[in-house]
Amino acid sequence: MKRYEDSSWQDRMAISFDFNNMMADFVGQEGFKWEEIESLEPVLKRAGQAMVDKRKAGEMAWRELPYNQAQVVQDIIETADQIKDKFDNFVALGIGGSALGPIAVQQALNHMFYNELPKEKRGGRPRFYVVDNIDPERMEGLFDIIDLEKTLFNVITKSGSTSETMSQLLIVVDLLKSKLGDKFSDHIIATTDRQKGNLIKIAKEEGFKTYYIPDGVGGRFSELSPVGLLSAAVCGIDIEEMLTGAAYMDKKVSQSNPYKNPAYMAATLQFLAMKAGKNISVMMPYADSLKYMADWYAQLWAESLGKRYDLQGNEVFVGQTPVKALGVTDQHSQVQLYTEGPFDKVVTFLGVGEYRGKVAIPKGYEDIPAVAFLSGHCLNELIHAEQVATEYALLKANRLSRTITLPQVNAFTVGQLLYFMEVETAFAGELLNINAFDQPGVEEGKNATYALLGRPGYEDKKAELDSRPKKNEKYIIR
Repeated sequence: MKRYEDSSWQDRMAISFDFNNMMADFVGQEGFKWEEIESLEPVLKRAGQAMVDKRKAGEMAWRELPYNQAQVVQDIIETADQIKDKFDNFVALGIGGSALGPIAVQQALNHMFYNELPKEKRGGRPRFYVVDNIDPERMEGLFDIIDLEKTLFNVITKSGSTSETMSQLLIVVDLLKSKLGDKFSDHIIATTDRQKGNLIKIAKEEGFKTYYIPDGVGGRFSELSPVGLLSAAVCGIDIEEMLTGAAYMDKKVSQSNPYKNPAYMAATLQFLAMKAGKNISVMMPYADSLKYMADWYAQLWAESLGKRYDLQGNEVFVGQTPVKALGVTDQHSQVQLYTEGPFDKVVTFLGVGEYRGKVAIPKGYEDIPAVAFLSGHCLNELIHAEQVATEYALLKANRLSRTITLPQVNAFTVGQLLYFMEVETAFAGELLNINAFDQPGVEEGKNATYALLGRPGYEDKKAELDSRPKKNEKYIIR
């Protein structure tokens, strides 16, 4: 029996959500009284019912990912083993949810210096790169360090019209054809929509192996689909354990009682915080392994909740700005602002109960008490003490914070964490009475880019851009 099939092990690995420091009992008038939460009960019930209704209607297909992918998961695992034998490098081409999730999971679950390890210490797995931007220097730099003949590219875009990703594909296809001729298609996997869009058309024409992003699964909610599962499996991560962790969390966050549902309670407190003018949400992991979870969360929270209109078409301009930080690094750069700046933030600590390594602090310089006191301790104790101390500093300054703790960082707990944050985000959207699953504000920039580069059908947008106000040289200092 695998460990994640053991219910007692699962329960030991349950992540916890501590919101003591969101409450007035602890942080005074900046916090919330239990009565304020209870007063929202009709709103919470409506939001909870909307979650149930939308799931039944297939409008939250990402919630079924822990259950409905058995066949594709087995195919991914088998493909990952084949890739291991054929390639030295695996490169994901994508942006937004197609990149941030894979990066976060790789950082969380593999060696901190995975790509620098000798191949045998990577279990024979290929190096992993994510090209999530179109900076030309970065693209050129990638080709300086990889051998195209030993590299597999995974191009990820549901629509197949993402300019950044498709430009990368054009570059890669051209280079592969020049180097490998007709065999170039063996070096590309497409992850896209099953029927719609440009990439599926290209994949069929070229004969690329293809994985499909399920209908109703948007980019920022797609990490537990082939978007994230393929790269994770290629790098040796147990994707079945990760999905089991998500399913474990689903049971917790599917209960209707908002006082027993951690994701609902988390969203409710953030909703109250937004109503109180606390429009900045800081995600601060106290583990380098979870560093990029803050990046993934930033897209999830910002793109889902930053909306101009509510569901009735009224202008509301809602949302909470996500900020990423890292403990203890950003104690020395940002915490001064958090403790003594404006009362406009909620800090979420991501903590770890048991780290995967332990480093002792040796004895030395015993004639210097301010250094010697560290001797006999270990870095594990130090980083935990720093987290507790920062939580206390915020508490003493009457600042809101909350803590999510993973007993260990493993595939099961990471699956829980991803699912928890997704459900929290969706429930927050219901409380705000907005559509958490679209991103109309992103489209204007996309359309303007298409027009500037001459995409057919965007002539009116190009004319609009050409008529924009000319910049005043008075406001430019050279």
